[in-house]
Amino acid sequence: MSVAHAQFVSVLRVEGERIAAMPADMLTAAVPSCPGWTLEHVVRHVGRVHSWATAVLQSEPSTPIGDIRPKSRMSHGPDCLTEYRTVLDGLLTEFAHLDPATPRPAFVGSGTVGWWARRQAHETTVHRIDAADAVHAAGGPEPDPLDPAVAADGVDEWLSFALARIVGDPGAPGTVGVPDELRGRTVHVHGTDTPDAEWSITFTEDGVRVTGEHTKGDVALRGPAADLLLTLWNRRPLESVRVFGDATIARAMLDAVRV
Repeated sequence: MSVAHAQFVSVLRVEGERIAAMPADMLTAAVPSCPGWTLEHVVRHVGRVHSWATAVLQSEPSTPIGDIRPKSRMSHGPDCLTEYRTVLDGLLTEFAHLDPATPRPAFVGSGTVGWWARRQAHETTVHRIDAADAVHAAGGPEPDPLDPAVAADGVDEWLSFALARIVGDPGAPGTVGVPDELRGRTVHVHGTDTPDAEWSITFTEDGVRVTGEHTKGDVALRGPAADLLLTLWNRRPLESVRVFGDATIARAMLDAVRV
């Protein structure tokens, strides 16, 4: 399940180019899994995220992440696609000349350039699905599939970044803590199309512990890595994967992390 830095940058490039190539005449198409969002919202949002990530990579490691602001604004209408490609290219340029081990600010603890490449690759992948879903719902083609190995790493990142930060880091900005219905509960996640894609999640009174192993849980989620990834990100319904055990625990976990 190991994905190298160069592959993360490649994923960012490929998925970003797919967003940049979205049809301008469908910018008003609604995103099925993101109520209130259109294709244009997706393009502008990811463009702002890329601009902000570029600013992070250009910052000193000691800079508080809350002090960093994106350097580009995104236009409305068809121009947002052109501007998106520009900020994507700018981010890729930063990754091209920085060593992945170089320290950079991050949300929690010490970050690196490599950490940001992984974060941007998966952020862009999920939002590319949002964009493609909007086009498909408006009569366009089905979304291009995700690479299973990349999707499996995306599951691992969701567990170590989104879940651990929002549920397992009490008191941090944007966190919710461990919901009462999850305390003391366990979840097993198993990817069926990728080697070593298994995780065991244990919710404690004030945090969450994730290990890469096979154990029995109060509920288990099983399926292809791409289906698991999109389900965890609430882009697909829980029914998209096989659920064994108490589904209410799985729903509580997904409800707690809506990003």
